[in-house]
Amino acid sequence: MATPAILALSGGVGGARLCTGLADVLPPEALHIACNVADDFRHLGLTICPDIDTVLYNLSGRNDPAQGWGLAGESWQVLEALAELDAPTWFRLGDRDLATHLFRAGRLADGASLSTVTAELAERLGIGARLYPVTEQPLATRVDTDDGELPFQEYFVRRQCQPRVRGFRFAGLEAARLQPQLAALARPGALDAVIICPSNPFVSVDPILLVEDFWQRLRDTGAPVAAISPIIGGRAVKGPAGKMLAELNLPVTALGVAQWYATRYPGLVSVFALDEEDAALAAEVENLGMRALVVPTWMRSREDKQVLARACLDGLR
Repeated sequence: MATPAILALSGGVGGARLCTGLADVLPPEALHIACNVADDFRHLGLTICPDIDTVLYNLSGRNDPAQGWGLAGESWQVLEALAELDAPTWFRLGDRDLATHLFRAGRLADGASLSTVTAELAERLGIGARLYPVTEQPLATRVDTDDGELPFQEYFVRRQCQPRVRGFRFAGLEAARLQPQLAALARPGALDAVIICPSNPFVSVDPILLVEDFWQRLRDTGAPVAAISPIIGGRAVKGPAGKMLAELNLPVTALGVAQWYATRYPGLVSVFALDEEDAALAAEVENLGMRALVVPTWMRSREDKQVLARACLDGLR
């Protein structure tokens, strides 16, 4: 029997958690992960790739489970020394985390592509799944707020998501080209299933699906596509997705997320997973043309991640 090919689309924490579950229940060679890069930015002369690194750290079991990002057992001596030099420390980089960024910076300076560096990091961390940046070209989220347009990390980290959101722009989108291995997967017959992880639909999933109309390519493969709601019981599991929905005048519910996908990417999502807490919304989700999959979507433990991963895979068969 041929090994299945499963493609997961992932942003940061929520996506990384489900990717961990998928990696646990699938053969290593079956799992392909397209990572958001529109959060990437230059800081202290280094190329920081928050979503890629969050996926790497989760899959390798090195992540800090309490905060969801960064590395467990971190120390902060370099950051403290930078503060003494009056250097910017608003984006917290731990000592062990810096090793990743320094490795990436050195390899990029040597002429390696981001895809190559990501694959090298995954191999060194003992990860069997294949990770790809969605594009090699620069792509950057700009957040339109009441305080003006802000780079994503300025809005998310430095401003703590406080300014009211009015919309988003992805600088560099027109020139961005789909990463070649992802382009090869997005062909009829190449994929058995696609899973849109419970990542922020606006700033994590959109900048993946919009690169060279990746969403249309995935839809046209004929592979079933599942999306998992990052909203449970009217609140975001992690991050500002709920706040963004409210400020964009969308329902702060799993149904609001389903409506976003149905409207923005017609015909893409065939199965929409929502938590048991939101089971009453299932009929309205199905009215959008998606099959509602009511499953436990909280991922508090390793077993929870595996249960959700299996439920999504079974729901796509």
